Amino acid sequence: MEEIVNKVLSSGLIQIDLEEFYHPGERLEYDLKQNLYMELILKEKDFREFLKTNDWEAYRNKNIAIVCTADAIIPTWAYMLLATKLQKVAHKVVVGNLETLEIALYNDYFSTIDINDYLGAKIVIKGCSKVNIPNAVYFNLTQLLLPVSQSIMFGEPCSTVPVYKQVRGDK
Repeated sequence: MEEIVNKVLSSGLIQIDLEEFYHPGERLEYDLKQNLYMELILKEKDFREFLKTNDWEAYRNKNIAIVCTADAIIPTWAYMLLATKLQKVAHKVVVGNLETLEIALYNDYFSTIDINDYLGAKIVIKGCSKVNIPNAVYFNLTQLLLPVSQSIMFGEPCSTVPVYKQVRGDK
């Protein structure tokens, strides 16, 4: 009987599963609409009072996306004031929607990667995931790996889509 050989394992491919780097913390949107007067304007005095009296502990270790769903112009200082409260308690805070938050969480992880671990590597970035991973995350990871990898593929090791292959003289 012939021995079964795992060709994927012996190929030297490195598989990156972005789901493994998904930050497990709760994600919330903070909507500035709740702080607007008649859903039109933000009154500084009222906003400052809200900032003093609100229970910011409710945001402890959470990931927060700051949005405004009303058609209003929010002054820059409002975001800055929110930062003074949320930064103390939240894990991550961004101005933008939940997708922007997700991208920022992955970018935080990418900043910890030792790119030299992928020098000359043949990489497969896994495509299927139980969590929603924004396209920008795949884009950012590809940009990070391009300067060092020999090749980048997308999908599963048994069925990949070629994305990049180093050509002699590329680097």
